[in-house]
Amino acid sequence: MAIEQKLLHESGQTVKKAASTIYIIDDDESMRSSLEFLFQSVGFATRAFASTSEFLVAARTETEACLVLDIRLKGTSGLEFQEQLRRSGIDIPVVLMTGHGDIPMSVRGMKAGAIDFLTKPFRDQDMLDAVTSALKVDRVRRAVQEMLADVEIKYKSLTAREQQVMSMVAKGLLNKQIAGELGISEVTVKIHRGLVMKKMGARTLPDLVRMADALSQEAKNRITNTTG
Repeated sequence: MAIEQKLLHESGQTVKKAASTIYIIDDDESMRSSLEFLFQSVGFATRAFASTSEFLVAARTETEACLVLDIRLKGTSGLEFQEQLRRSGIDIPVVLMTGHGDIPMSVRGMKAGAIDFLTKPFRDQDMLDAVTSALKVDRVRRAVQEMLADVEIKYKSLTAREQQVMSMVAKGLLNKQIAGELGISEVTVKIHRGLVMKKMGARTLPDLVRMADALSQEAKNRITNTTG
Protein backbone atom coordinates (compact mmCIF):
# COMPACT_ATOMS: atom_id res chain seq x y z
CA MET A 1 0.00 0.00 0.00
CA ALA A 2 2.92 2.36 0.61
CA ILE A 3 3.71 2.66 -3.12
CA GLU A 4 0.10 3.41 -4.01
CA GLN A 5 -0.27 5.99 -1.22
CA LYS A 6 2.89 7.76 -2.34
CA LEU A 7 1.63 7.79 -5.92
CA LEU A 8 -1.68 9.17 -4.69
CA HIS A 9 0.14 11.94 -2.84
CA GLU A 10 2.40 12.76 -5.77
CA SER A 11 -0.54 12.91 -8.18
CA GLY A 12 -2.09 15.67 -6.10
CA GLN A 13 -5.37 13.75 -5.90
CA THR A 14 -7.42 14.83 -2.88
CA VAL A 15 -9.10 12.34 -0.61
CA LYS A 16 -12.67 13.51 -0.29
CA LYS A 17 -14.80 12.72 2.71
CA ALA A 18 -17.98 10.92 1.68
CA ALA A 19 -21.05 9.67 3.51
CA SER A 20 -20.00 7.03 6.05
CA THR A 21 -21.71 3.83 7.11
CA ILE A 22 -20.94 1.87 10.25
CA TYR A 23 -21.88 -1.81 10.10
CA ILE A 24 -22.43 -3.55 13.43
CA ILE A 25 -22.46 -7.29 14.06
CA ASP A 26 -23.38 -8.32 17.59
CA ASP A 27 -25.86 -10.94 18.79
CA ASP A 28 -26.76 -8.76 21.79
CA GLU A 29 -29.76 -6.66 20.73
CA SER A 30 -29.23 -4.07 23.46
CA MET A 31 -25.60 -3.56 22.37
CA ARG A 32 -26.63 -3.18 18.73
CA SER A 33 -29.21 -0.57 19.65
CA SER A 34 -26.78 1.28 21.91
CA LEU A 35 -24.11 1.43 19.22
CA GLU A 36 -26.58 2.54 16.56
CA PHE A 37 -27.74 5.37 18.82
CA LEU A 38 -24.14 6.40 19.51
CA PHE A 39 -23.09 6.45 15.86
CA GLN A 40 -26.25 8.11 14.60
CA SER A 41 -25.90 10.83 17.27
CA VAL A 42 -22.72 12.04 15.53
CA GLY A 43 -24.09 11.75 12.01
CA PHE A 44 -23.06 8.28 10.84
CA ALA A 45 -25.41 5.97 8.96
CA THR A 46 -25.68 2.53 10.56
CA ARG A 47 -26.66 -1.02 9.63
CA ALA A 48 -26.90 -3.55 12.47
CA PHE A 49 -26.94 -7.36 12.23
CA ALA A 50 -27.39 -10.15 14.74
CA SER A 51 -25.14 -12.57 12.83
CA THR A 52 -22.40 -12.70 10.25
CA SER A 53 -24.69 -14.48 7.79
CA GLU A 54 -27.14 -11.56 7.89
CA PHE A 55 -24.30 -9.19 7.07
CA LEU A 56 -23.08 -11.28 4.13
CA VAL A 57 -26.47 -11.41 2.38
CA ALA A 58 -27.29 -7.73 2.95
CA ALA A 59 -26.64 -5.10 0.28
CA ARG A 60 -23.72 -2.90 1.27
CA THR A 61 -23.03 0.72 0.44
CA GLU A 62 -20.37 1.72 -2.07
CA THR A 63 -19.31 4.65 0.12
CA GLU A 64 -16.71 4.53 2.88
CA ALA A 65 -17.56 2.18 5.70
CA CYS A 66 -16.21 0.11 8.56
CA LEU A 67 -17.36 -2.91 10.53
CA VAL A 68 -17.74 -3.03 14.30
CA LEU A 69 -17.56 -6.74 15.03
CA ASP A 70 -18.15 -8.64 18.27
CA ILE A 71 -15.74 -11.51 18.84
CA ARG A 72 -18.10 -13.71 20.85
CA LEU A 73 -20.81 -14.73 18.38
CA LYS A 74 -22.92 -17.85 18.03
CA GLY A 75 -21.55 -20.13 15.34
CA THR A 76 -18.69 -18.36 13.56
CA SER A 77 -16.63 -16.26 15.94
CA GLY A 78 -15.79 -12.68 15.11
CA LEU A 79 -12.11 -13.55 14.66
CA GLU A 80 -12.95 -16.40 12.28
CA PHE A 81 -15.29 -14.11 10.37
CA GLN A 82 -12.61 -11.43 10.11
CA GLU A 83 -10.31 -13.97 8.46
CA GLN A 84 -13.17 -15.15 6.23
CA LEU A 85 -13.70 -11.59 5.00
CA ARG A 86 -10.02 -11.30 4.11
CA ARG A 87 -10.04 -14.61 2.21
CA SER A 88 -13.19 -13.57 0.37
CA GLY A 89 -11.65 -10.29 -0.74
CA ILE A 90 -14.13 -8.17 1.24
CA ASP A 91 -11.85 -5.30 2.17
CA ILE A 92 -13.52 -3.39 4.99
CA PRO A 93 -11.74 -2.01 8.07
CA VAL A 94 -12.73 -3.88 11.24
CA VAL A 95 -13.02 -2.70 14.84
CA LEU A 96 -13.22 -5.68 17.19
CA MET A 97 -15.03 -5.70 20.52
CA THR A 98 -15.58 -8.29 23.22
CA GLY A 99 -16.66 -8.64 26.81
CA HIS A 100 -14.08 -11.37 27.34
CA GLY A 101 -10.96 -9.96 25.73
CA ASP A 102 -7.50 -11.30 26.40
CA ILE A 103 -4.06 -10.66 24.97
CA PRO A 104 -3.91 -13.66 22.57
CA MET A 105 -7.26 -12.74 21.03
CA SER A 106 -6.18 -9.13 20.71
CA VAL A 107 -2.92 -10.08 19.02
CA ARG A 108 -4.67 -12.44 16.61
CA GLY A 109 -7.22 -9.80 15.68
CA MET A 110 -4.65 -7.06 15.14
CA LYS A 111 -2.40 -9.39 13.08
CA ALA A 112 -5.39 -10.12 10.86
CA GLY A 113 -5.71 -6.41 10.20
CA ALA A 114 -8.15 -5.07 12.79
CA ILE A 115 -7.91 -1.31 13.26
CA ASP A 116 -8.60 -1.49 16.99
CA PHE A 117 -9.68 -3.88 19.75
CA LEU A 118 -12.05 -2.66 22.46
CA THR A 119 -13.04 -4.54 25.58
CA LYS A 120 -16.60 -4.13 26.87
CA PRO A 121 -17.57 -1.97 28.60
CA PHE A 122 -15.76 0.72 26.61
CA ARG A 123 -16.05 4.49 26.64
CA ASP A 124 -18.19 5.99 23.89
CA GLN A 125 -15.32 8.24 22.86
CA ASP A 126 -12.96 5.30 22.51
CA MET A 127 -15.40 3.63 20.12
CA LEU A 128 -15.93 6.85 18.16
CA ASP A 129 -12.16 7.32 17.89
CA ALA A 130 -11.77 3.74 16.67
CA VAL A 131 -14.41 3.98 13.94
CA THR A 132 -13.09 7.39 12.86
CA SER A 133 -9.65 5.81 12.34
CA ALA A 134 -11.22 2.87 10.49
CA LEU A 135 -13.19 5.17 8.19
CA LYS A 136 -10.06 7.15 7.37
CA VAL A 137 -8.32 3.91 6.38
CA ASP A 138 -11.25 2.98 4.13
CA ARG A 139 -11.41 6.48 2.62
CA VAL A 140 -7.75 6.37 1.63
CA ARG A 141 -8.08 2.78 0.36
CA ARG A 142 -10.96 3.75 -1.92
CA ALA A 143 -9.10 6.79 -3.25
CA VAL A 144 -6.03 4.67 -3.93
CA GLN A 145 -8.15 2.06 -5.73
CA GLU A 146 -9.70 4.78 -7.87
CA MET A 147 -6.25 6.12 -8.72
CA LEU A 148 -4.96 2.63 -9.55
CA ALA A 149 -7.95 1.96 -11.79
CA ASP A 150 -7.11 5.12 -13.73
CA VAL A 151 -3.46 4.07 -14.05
CA GLU A 152 -4.50 0.61 -15.27
CA ILE A 153 -6.79 2.11 -17.92
CA LYS A 154 -3.95 4.29 -19.17
CA TYR A 155 -1.55 1.33 -19.15
CA LYS A 156 -3.96 -0.74 -21.25
CA SER A 157 -4.03 2.09 -23.80
CA LEU A 158 -0.32 1.49 -24.49
CA THR A 159 0.75 -0.73 -27.36
CA ALA A 160 2.63 -3.92 -26.55
CA ARG A 161 5.89 -2.23 -27.54
CA GLU A 162 5.15 0.81 -25.39
CA GLN A 163 4.46 -1.47 -22.42
CA GLN A 164 7.84 -3.12 -22.99
CA VAL A 165 9.57 0.25 -23.09
CA MET A 166 7.75 1.41 -19.94
CA SER A 167 8.84 -1.71 -18.08
CA MET A 168 12.46 -1.26 -19.11
CA VAL A 169 12.47 2.45 -18.33
CA ALA A 170 11.04 1.69 -14.88
CA LYS A 171 13.89 -0.79 -14.31
CA GLY A 172 16.40 1.99 -14.96
CA LEU A 173 17.62 0.95 -18.40
CA LEU A 174 19.03 3.69 -20.64
CA ASN A 175 17.65 4.34 -24.13
CA LYS A 176 20.73 2.68 -25.66
CA GLN A 177 20.24 -0.43 -23.52
CA ILE A 178 16.53 -0.62 -24.36
CA ALA A 179 17.33 -0.26 -28.05
CA GLY A 180 19.80 -3.15 -27.82
CA GLU A 181 17.33 -5.35 -25.91
CA LEU A 182 14.51 -4.75 -28.38
CA GLY A 183 16.59 -4.54 -31.55
CA ILE A 184 15.40 -1.07 -32.48
CA SER A 185 17.09 2.31 -32.83
CA GLU A 186 17.58 4.77 -29.98
CA VAL A 187 15.46 7.30 -31.88
CA THR A 188 12.59 4.83 -31.95
CA VAL A 189 13.03 4.20 -28.21
CA LYS A 190 12.84 7.96 -27.56
CA ILE A 191 9.63 8.18 -29.58
CA HIS A 192 8.07 5.27 -27.68
CA ARG A 193 9.24 6.73 -24.38
CA GLY A 194 7.67 10.09 -25.16
CA LEU A 195 4.38 8.44 -26.10
CA VAL A 196 4.43 6.39 -22.89
CA MET A 197 4.93 9.49 -20.77
CA LYS A 198 2.11 11.29 -22.58
CA LYS A 199 -0.40 8.41 -22.47
CA MET A 200 0.33 7.63 -18.81
CA GLY A 201 0.08 11.29 -17.84
CA ALA A 202 3.51 11.10 -16.18
CA ARG A 203 5.10 14.50 -15.71
CA THR A 204 8.50 13.12 -14.72
CA LEU A 205 10.43 9.85 -14.88
CA PRO A 206 9.93 9.23 -11.12
CA ASP A 207 6.15 9.57 -11.73
CA LEU A 208 6.34 6.85 -14.38
CA VAL A 209 8.43 4.59 -12.15
CA ARG A 210 5.91 4.94 -9.30
CA MET A 211 3.09 4.04 -11.68
CA ALA A 212 4.96 0.95 -12.86
CA ASP A 213 5.72 -0.06 -9.26
CA ALA A 214 2.08 0.42 -8.24
CA LEU A 215 0.86 -1.71 -11.14
CA SER A 216 3.38 -4.42 -10.28
CA GLN A 217 2.41 -4.42 -6.60
CA GLU A 218 -1.30 -4.54 -7.43
CA ALA A 219 -0.72 -7.55 -9.70
CA LYS A 220 1.17 -9.33 -6.87
CA ASN A 221 -1.63 -8.52 -4.41
CA ARG A 222 -4.22 -10.03 -6.73
CA ILE A 223 -2.22 -13.22 -7.06
CA THR A 224 -1.83 -13.42 -3.27
CA ASN A 225 -5.55 -12.84 -2.68
CA THR A 226 -6.42 -15.52 -5.24
CA THR A 227 -4.08 -18.16 -3.86
CA GLY A 228 -4.15 -17.14 -0.18
